[in-house]
Amino acid sequence: MSSQRPHADVPGMKLPTPRTPDPASAPALRWGLLGAGWIASQLAISLRGTAQTVVAVGSRDLQRAQGFVDEHVPGARAHGSYADLVADPDVDAIHVASPHSEHLEHALLAIRAGKHVLVEKPLAPTADEAAQIVAAAREAGVFCMEAMWTRFLPHVDVLRQVLDAGLLGEVSTVLADHSIPLWPDGPERLASPDLAGGAMLDLGIYPLSFASLCLGGVTSAAGVGSLTDRGVDRRVAFVVQGPSGAVASCATDMSVSSPTTASVNGTWARLELETQFYTPTTMRLVGADGVVLDTMEGDPVEKHRGLRHEATEVALRVAAGETESPIMPLDESVRILQVAGELLGSLRPALP
Repeated sequence: MSSQRPHADVPGMKLPTPRTPDPASAPALRWGLLGAGWIASQLAISLRGTAQTVVAVGSRDLQRAQGFVDEHVPGARAHGSYADLVADPDVDAIHVASPHSEHLEHALLAIRAGKHVLVEKPLAPTADEAAQIVAAAREAGVFCMEAMWTRFLPHVDVLRQVLDAGLLGEVSTVLADHSIPLWPDGPERLASPDLAGGAMLDLGIYPLSFASLCLGGVTSAAGVGSLTDRGVDRRVAFVVQGPSGAVASCATDMSVSSPTTASVNGTWARLELETQFYTPTTMRLVGADGVVLDTMEGDPVEKHRGLRHEATEVALRVAAGETESPIMPLDESVRILQVAGELLGSLRPALP
């Protein structure tokens, strides 16, 4: 990075233009949705009007799969088992949308059937299981990626360009939080240890992955928090450090609502991401004197329709003959889960 200070205090300084590919013009893939829950429905909705097509949906319950098809993707095939779904010859890629605890089994099922896989975040509940998925995909030569959809949104592409160009100066701190009141009256998957429940893997994975992106990786981590009466993490506050020495301060809690904002703070300027920073939100470039230099407005209509960008990434990489994405590298997904495991392990009493 140049030692010469850029004109970060000049009002005319602008954010770069997003390089996000147009989902409508991407190569076409035929998708199978493994799971018929909420996140699968959001992906199905987001793919409308793109080059991607959902041709099949699988569930352990054929009636549930058919109901999903009728509501979200009329004309697609409904399968009453995951094995039948991955064996469908018309399916190119599988979106694994089952609970965290099932990701390993279901990703391996798809990989062994020769299908490309987009596995919902987190890639797996543990780094060890994530590494097994990665090894299997690499051995089979199929595309595999964690569905950390935030990485592929236009405002995050702009953020990446700003960081690569050094427009903020030396990045010193990153702040991010994500808390939603989903416990104790929310879905059973978040409350249950058997389903890899807890705040970190469902909510905290967003600020952790965001921190990893902004810091250029994570070299160390420390955190505090508390567990529910069933032994899953209710809240976690954590600090991670990157290879440059910069740090990120993050928090997650599944029992309260928080601002869910983020900022990347450098010696010359900072980026501020408004609420629900992980969605298509508004982002501001702010000079060291607090003056707003430029703003990228978010689109409140977008929200989870932004999932189409991760599917576009899969299609582009597959068409290019690539098996991994440099935007969400598999090794980084595994490392993030190593860090999450360290943080969660520190909350639990040592086993006898």
